[in-house]
Amino acid sequence: MAASIGAVVCRALHSRRHGKFLSIGRGLFSGARCLVAEGETHFGFQTVSETEKGEKVYHVFESVAKKYDIMNDSMSLGIHRLWKDILLHQMNPYPGTQLLDVAGGTGDIAFRFINYVRSQWEHQIRQKLKSHQNLSWQEISKSYQEEELKLPGGSQVVVCDINKEMLKVGKQKAQHLGYSEGLSWVVGNAEELPFNDSKFDVYTIAFGIRNVTHIDQALQEAYRVLKPGGRFLCLEFSQVNNPLFSRLYDLYSFQVIPVLGEIIAGDWKSYQYLVESIRHFPAQEEFKAMIEDAGFLKVEYRNLTSGIVAIHSGFKL
Repeated sequence: MAASIGAVVCRALHSRRHGKFLSIGRGLFSGARCLVAEGETHFGFQTVSETEKGEKVYHVFESVAKKYDIMNDSMSLGIHRLWKDILLHQMNPYPGTQLLDVAGGTGDIAFRFINYVRSQWEHQIRQKLKSHQNLSWQEISKSYQEEELKLPGGSQVVVCDINKEMLKVGKQKAQHLGYSEGLSWVVGNAEELPFNDSKFDVYTIAFGIRNVTHIDQALQEAYRVLKPGGRFLCLEFSQVNNPLFSRLYDLYSFQVIPVLGEIIAGDWKSYQYLVESIRHFPAQEEFKAMIEDAGFLKVEYRNLTSGIVAIHSGFKL
């Protein structure tokens, strides 16, 4: 009975926005998130058991894995690439950085990390060579070739994802693009990471944490596996801060994205869920408080594209 009442209240809240009732596409929606009974949670706009959510989310990403990158480009008009580049520049990793990228199945963050660290290392080599003007071209060439054989400074990125199909796609991309050194792939749950305490310098999770059943547990695990001084970085869809743009964004999300999912990936329901899951994710300030509750300090966020996405950052100090 409690669950059914909760579902009715949830649907009522989701149909109300700025005092008006909206019905767009296949769902009624708003930025509100609803309370659910103990042991239950949200799967998009559905109320399901916590176990059922885990299974449903797994099947969503198992279904979309092969078309995941193409759909990201289509849904965001390629802007997701810029968002991820900004995340790497904010991280500003140095040679030797140990990165854990959670829910990073197809490798977008990992590959950017490798490119960024290599770029930093090559800059250091150029600066070093400038101070040795008398080196022969053979010696200069040898310096570059030796460093190309490994990821600079012992840097390492571990891609951890619960979904084997997503990791499979990531591994195939890595092989095709020539990434191997300093890169490993691990099947693991964000709520119970298979790593020792204080192991990584940086923890990233991009467009993944809203799919986690217990976000607070995932944040605690992020804190646990980071070294003292380590940094948490999360890139995730958030709350649009412009009312007019917000309405246009809602229209696009519910009217266009599921259609693209059907046309490109042959999967309307998975992309309907992904759109709905964004509306249930905590707004910027609320998520900031959750990160602080996990123990992180100096927590702040940066809105991108009027708050469509936000980068949250915190430190284990």
